Amino acid sequence: MQQSIVFATLGLTLFLFIWGKVRHDLVALIALFILTLAGLIEPGEAFAGFGHPAVITVAAVLIIGKALEQSGLVDLLGNIVMNLGKSFFLQIIVLCLIVGILSAFMNNVASLAIMMPIAILLAKKAGRSPSYILMPISFASLLGGMTTLIGTPPNIIVSAFRAGELGRPFGMFDFSPVGGVIALAGILFVALIGWRFLPKRTSTQSPENLFRVDNYITEVKVFSRSKLKGVSVKEMAAMTDAKVHLVNIIRKDKILHSPGKTETFKSGDIVTLRVDARDLALFIDDTGVRPEGYRKIRKDAKRADHLATMEVVVMPGSSLIGHSASALKLRSRYGFSLLALARPGEQVKTRLMTTRFKKGDVLLLQGREESLMNAIKTISCLPLAQRGLRIGYEKKIPLALGIFGLSVLAVVTGLLPVQMAFPMAAVLMILAKVLPVEEMYSGVDWPIIILLGAMIPVGAALETSGGSETIASSLLHLQGSLPSWALLGILLVVTMFLSDIINNAATVVLMAPIALSVARGLGFSPDPFLMAVAIGGSSAFLSPIGHQSNTLVMGPGGYRFTDYARMGFPLEIIIVIISLILLPVFWPF
Repeated sequence: MQQSIVFATLGLTLFLFIWGKVRHDLVALIALFILTLAGLIEPGEAFAGFGHPAVITVAAVLIIGKALEQSGLVDLLGNIVMNLGKSFFLQIIVLCLIVGILSAFMNNVASLAIMMPIAILLAKKAGRSPSYILMPISFASLLGGMTTLIGTPPNIIVSAFRAGELGRPFGMFDFSPVGGVIALAGILFVALIGWRFLPKRTSTQSPENLFRVDNYITEVKVFSRSKLKGVSVKEMAAMTDAKVHLVNIIRKDKILHSPGKTETFKSGDIVTLRVDARDLALFIDDTGVRPEGYRKIRKDAKRADHLATMEVVVMPGSSLIGHSASALKLRSRYGFSLLALARPGEQVKTRLMTTRFKKGDVLLLQGREESLMNAIKTISCLPLAQRGLRIGYEKKIPLALGIFGLSVLAVVTGLLPVQMAFPMAAVLMILAKVLPVEEMYSGVDWPIIILLGAMIPVGAALETSGGSETIASSLLHLQGSLPSWALLGILLVVTMFLSDIINNAATVVLMAPIALSVARGLGFSPDPFLMAVAIGGSSAFLSPIGHQSNTLVMGPGGYRFTDYARMGFPLEIIIVIISLILLPVFWPF
């Protein structure tokens, strides 16, 4: 009976993960509550997962990653990449290597996000589409995370399971022999060959057209002094060189869909357009119309003498997701206004201010420069087309690297366990003012922390109910007809498949107990099986939903869902082959 409840709950959990309509952290909490109410998890132990060493370590690593970013290290690396010369292929290789190295020691999404604007600028300078470079560096961020204990949450989780089974966790660089070879081979593949599998994009893009997304949808208002007032739809084309598509005219709360050529614009009309950023600016100048809310922003800008317009992409986990600009009151709350919105692969058919934001949306924002830069951090959006430069701040690269190096040394030498060394390093970073105290928690990906804290008791319930033993027994029935390395391969491939459709941390929490049960059933060491789960959990290369890095580049790269498999499928084959060769060598059965 207990196993039936566990399997039913996990089935519901997987369905909700794949469905994607409910956030991953909420799905994990639902699973936790169901099993607690069913008596499979003691109420007093329901939230014990939030004190688990893996959860504490992940949170500390995220804070350290934010501190390394603030220290100036990333800007230094960015300058190195920008000065590499004109060889596009060299730039791809170096960018992938830098993202991979950063991902070995900080959050994968963070390492990608901070190098992504540089990648877009390099693509622009080379006259190529960013689609050729964004997916390779996204994959590089996942590959780099495989190489160290702190590179990605799956490694930390697997290490915790090993500690529970054998009494000692994996070391800081225990993942490096196999993970390092996979990462290097994978990065060389995506940088030299894999990007050629991506769909052809226009290579002669204008400098302003930095990413292949559908044109922005925007609303502009006709004022009494606008040149557009009294002009017909037909005459509008002669007024401007801007390429715009007229969607509708909103007049006194009535929508005129596909207005005829003789329809004239009146004062107070709100005109819905489909247009790119450059043509929007030209159209506004030529016709005298203004985006909704422009006057209020301009008044604010006079006090600051700095009006900025910025294109940003909505990152996974952003507080904007699921809400509209109107509901969020963007101007009053954050000090900027939404000018336009683009949604790759989908046409926006609702009013601009009432459209609910989705991850991957590209927004055109306008406001005071200082307010805008601060706000986009708060709402978890990534600035595109230009890198947000920080002027006048004190670089503390040696100090940040020194603190981080000492924490790594403490773990490697066994002086401190990882769940103590890295939280201490995080606190030292803040005390040394490498990371401002007010930004201490902004670097933590709280949905991941909630997901981990909730899923760890769920994974434990799978094991205590005998569910993992049941699944392992099914695999062990194949032992007579298949060699041990084939069972290892099945475990790896199944974990890879799950990581492509659900969160990688949740995947590892579910698969690690099964790996341990298979190892016990075979009478083998659990190490190669746990390592296979760790590698599989970081191999979400077939879809944009398996990992946040893949989701992040989908909009700016103009990718479709199936584009990921073009480069991801051969990459996963390479990973499986290397893993099955090296795992038994470095981690014997």
